[in-house]
Amino acid sequence: MNRVVHFEIHADDPERAIAFYSEAFAWTFHAFGEGMEYWTIVTGPEDQPGINGGLVRRQGGRPDEGQAVTAFVCTVSVASVDEAAARVVAAGGRIVVPKFEVPGVGWCCYAKDTEGNILGLFEDAA
Repeated sequence: MNRVVHFEIHADDPERAIAFYSEAFAWTFHAFGEGMEYWTIVTGPEDQPGINGGLVRRQGGRPDEGQAVTAFVCTVSVASVDEAAARVVAAGGRIVVPKFEVPGVGWCCYAKDTEGNILGLFEDAA
């Protein structure tokens, strides 16, 4: 099976993005190597489902605010969409698709981080 094993966040201002994700989700970041603008991201304990990722300085300019999503969207599992959305806003992001129900599954909303990237927030109904 071909599973997603890593994700990558592109940022105009890596330090600002690191501050946003650290505050909103308590993720930790580690510089990858000497002379390289790349940080590894640990999103949670190894014994819990999920994947870790990386953060890199954006190449080629910021996504156009008026365009539809033109990339994979990563969705973060959260205990409460409402509480996570409030943390996203407090950390400098914004909600772009309000909370909606996925019948029989849970609740979801979409946000933009400080770099203009879309991310999903998902609360399991179970």
